[in-house]
Amino acid sequence: MPGTLYLVATPIGNLEDITLRALRVLRDEVDVIACEDTRQTQKLLTHFEIQKRLVSYHEHNESARAQDLISLLLDGKNVALVSDAGTPLVSDPGYRVVHAAIEHNIPVVPLPGASALLAALTASGMPTNAFLFLGFVPQKEQGRRRALEAAAVHEVTLVLYESPHRILETLASIRDIFESRQIVVARELSKLHEEFLRGTAEEIRAGLAARAAIKGEFTIVIAPASAHVENADPVEEVAALQAAGTPRMDAIKAVAKRLGLPKRQVYQAVEEQGSNRADKRRDLGQNAR
Repeated sequence: MPGTLYLVATPIGNLEDITLRALRVLRDEVDVIACEDTRQTQKLLTHFEIQKRLVSYHEHNESARAQDLISLLLDGKNVALVSDAGTPLVSDPGYRVVHAAIEHNIPVVPLPGASALLAALTASGMPTNAFLFLGFVPQKEQGRRRALEAAAVHEVTLVLYESPHRILETLASIRDIFESRQIVVARELSKLHEEFLRGTAEEIRAGLAARAAIKGEFTIVIAPASAHVENADPVEEVAALQAAGTPRMDAIKAVAKRLGLPKRQVYQAVEEQGSNRADKRRDLGQNAR
């Protein structure tokens, strides 16, 4: 009989956020714990007086170590997979070993628990009925902007992670793409200095830039367009501004800002509408002949 692969969520800050079930599994039911950083996980185990064999499992050795873990599981050993903080596989390694375990008919048992994604989302005050999780967006500006622009077309709440080293750059990209859209930046969730910063990306960025140092891990929540914005027609609004004498690109920029939409999205909508009208005129002309 093969062993069981347990996916064990661990605290994202406050050690009291580990579940009783997680402690029981780590202490009594597994033979090996696979973790990103053995030093970090050892601190957790020491705090709860758990002694267990640890093996490293991170993005740099994931392919090779996944096969090692599968061999242990096929030999009947129970293995727990943990990340440094939070729920395994959520912007952390683990996909390969879970996928391989399923292919080998090895039981995979998830243990729910702490998650920065859900903690930030539920406390943000943003709609939670539908959301899109982006994880960590690309580090380079061009890739980051492409990822944000692609996500902006979805009328749902957006959630992403960011490090203290790139938070200002990412907020600048969000400002350029979402402009006046409201966002919430959660910092140091569940820890002593937990805080929620609310406003536009530019307002929050300016506040962080003024600090002597930027520390902590960040979760960013971006609001979807509001209900009245969802029912608005950006093409009609652009046309109305143009009719009043506003230059086309200025009208597109103004409408995008008011609706909290990327300028490119409004521009494309206007272009598509213009293309459709041109096609209709051409068809009418051909039919008249």
